[in-house]
Amino acid sequence: MERVHEMLFLSVLSGLVCSAVGAEMSGVLNDVRDYTEGYLQVLWQNRLYVYSTAAVLIGVWFTVNMLFKKKKMVHPVSPPASKSVKKQEPASGAKKVIHVSGVKVFYGSQTGTAKGFAKELAEDVIAQGIQCEVIDMKDFDPEDRLAEECTSKIICVFLVATYTDGQPTESAEWFCKWLQEASTDFRYGKTYLKGMRYAVFGLGNSVYVGHYNTVSKSIDKWLWMLSAARIMTRGEGDCNVVKSRHGSVQADFQAWKGKFLNRLQALAKGEKKACSGNCKKASCKNKKKHKEEAEDNHSLAEKNNSEEELMESSSDEESSSEDEKSHGSVIDMEDLGNVMNHMKKAKRMEEDEEDSQRVKQNGERKSECEEERREMITPALRDSLTKQGYKLIGSHSGVKLCRWTKSMLRGRGGCYKHTFYGIESHRCMETTPSLACANKCVFCWRHHTNPVGTEWRWKMDPAEKIIQEAMENHRNMIRQFRGVPGVRPERFEEGLTVKHCALSLVGEPIMYPEINSFLKLLHQQNISSFLVTNAQFPEEIRSLVPVTQLYVSVDASTKDSLKKIDRPLFKDFWQRFLDSLRALGEKQQRTVYRLTLVKAWNVDELKAYADLIALGQPDFIEVKGVTYCGESSASSLTMANVPWHEEVIYFVQQLANLLPDYEIACEHEHSNCLLLANHKFKVDGEWWTWIDYERFQELIQQYEESGGTKNFSAMDYMAKTPSWAVFGAGERGFDPTDTRFQRKNKTKDISGC
Repeated sequence: MERVHEMLFLSVLSGLVCSAVGAEMSGVLNDVRDYTEGYLQVLWQNRLYVYSTAAVLIGVWFTVNMLFKKKKMVHPVSPPASKSVKKQEPASGAKKVIHVSGVKVFYGSQTGTAKGFAKELAEDVIAQGIQCEVIDMKDFDPEDRLAEECTSKIICVFLVATYTDGQPTESAEWFCKWLQEASTDFRYGKTYLKGMRYAVFGLGNSVYVGHYNTVSKSIDKWLWMLSAARIMTRGEGDCNVVKSRHGSVQADFQAWKGKFLNRLQALAKGEKKACSGNCKKASCKNKKKHKEEAEDNHSLAEKNNSEEELMESSSDEESSSEDEKSHGSVIDMEDLGNVMNHMKKAKRMEEDEEDSQRVKQNGERKSECEEERREMITPALRDSLTKQGYKLIGSHSGVKLCRWTKSMLRGRGGCYKHTFYGIESHRCMETTPSLACANKCVFCWRHHTNPVGTEWRWKMDPAEKIIQEAMENHRNMIRQFRGVPGVRPERFEEGLTVKHCALSLVGEPIMYPEINSFLKLLHQQNISSFLVTNAQFPEEIRSLVPVTQLYVSVDASTKDSLKKIDRPLFKDFWQRFLDSLRALGEKQQRTVYRLTLVKAWNVDELKAYADLIALGQPDFIEVKGVTYCGESSASSLTMANVPWHEEVIYFVQQLANLLPDYEIACEHEHSNCLLLANHKFKVDGEWWTWIDYERFQELIQQYEESGGTKNFSAMDYMAKTPSWAVFGAGERGFDPTDTRFQRKNKTKDISGC
């Protein structure tokens, strides 16, 4: 019962509690409802303010989002190169990305210099662990194979020389012809070589103003027109040591090669820009690089071709990024302004630098003659000439032992000058006070190792020093024959005393500014003078003091053939040539035309030769078949261009028929040479072509003592020609006091005159 009572009690109690709570909850709900209605009523009454606030918040949010988005577009987050490489090389061993698969070096060479540079560059590239192939352009078909380089990741390097008249060398002729035609042929299109990467280095000579490095410039332009990408600025090597940027073509190449190898390393690492891309608008701020670009662009600013100017002014960075954008042939107007401003700035920088070098410490400017001049013989040239047996003197002279000197020391005969004029070959010193020349003859027996120029622009040594050292070097070379089997003791002793000087070793002796002093010093020591000039310096010939015998080389009789054979540097070479012949005709002493016959080149010009002889009226005319100097890329001559002795005789006979005042006087079969002499040297039916050297020394001494008023002529020191030297004699010009020596299977010695 108690249990029932308790349950009733609890039930009543819970009912009372629920009633109380329900009443309380009902009151709370009523309060909430009243509050909400009041709040909503306030919001509704102030709804305009609410709308405005919401609009402001939404605008702020939208603006902030746009700002962040724009910032990300302008400054994208690029992971460092090392991190990107790591991503490309995960732990799973994915294949490494290759940016440069190798290098191909194409060369077009005539003298072998470009070929040597190509091999040298290939060795340095291989040393960096990159494959490299050297290719002669004549063995490469660009029509079938060049387009392959667009996808091969190969870097193509072109080392090309400029030959006669700005034309490519024979080996590069077809390559250049095809490339030129393809660059303007719509069938190939402007993007035919898109993807190909290349660099160009040209070899030329700035003395040829109108044709300097034209081949390398053209190849660079044609590749650019076909959308190939230049990886660096074109390099130019200058054989003219006076204007060469680094002193020689070899030094120019070394400087360019260093830049190329650095660029190659950057490309191999995947860097598209030379500055690694860490600069604003791909314009590198590195001062050194700007200086280099300024120097390169300055030379380009002087070009007249507007298309070439715009093409050349593009920087390395712009060229390397052409893979990412269309190349085309149109430059944006904004970019054009930047290009021209940069070129003008570069030119000002170059001029300022040159001016600063001319300013002395006291602020005065040096005149051109006071400025420091370069030496004619560069270190590379010195090494080359020394290997050839030259004994170099000072900075521009040299002496060398003639092979006929060696021959006569051993009683094996003398040179044709011995037969024609009585020179004692073993007492003749062959030298030159100037290794430089104004021609680059195709038959040059020195293979064009000597420098070239049209005026004297080098340091100058005094004449006394040149003669003293030349004679000392000559004697030392003679002394080396002491005790040599076959050398005649009496001739060895005579050979130690120089009696004749042949200024015909190499180069152009008359270019030496002190040539007159040089000749006077020779005569004071009782040494006869035989001076050879290439007929390009008429005023120097007129001002020349008397010499024992003055030669002018007449290698061709027409303007076109002279240009083809001598390849002169002067643009007015033909007028200079004719003026030189007229100047020779004004001389009172012995004068000689020296004709070199090149078969298939100039042997068919008889009438023209006769006209030139009438112009200068020389005392003698030497006609000599060209000497084959061995295989050389310096010229295209072969043994087929060397006339037989009988062919030379026939030519001279035909020429003599056109010259009523001349007749064949002497011959030297061994040298393939004949002598035409004026009839005034034929006295009572006998030839007097030899020289009385003692009489000449007396006459020249009287001339000097009289101050040049007591002149003399060639007839005053002539001597009788021995019978064995006369044309038609059985000896055929060989001195019977010597012994003719025939050596079988002997490599031809091309030294001597």
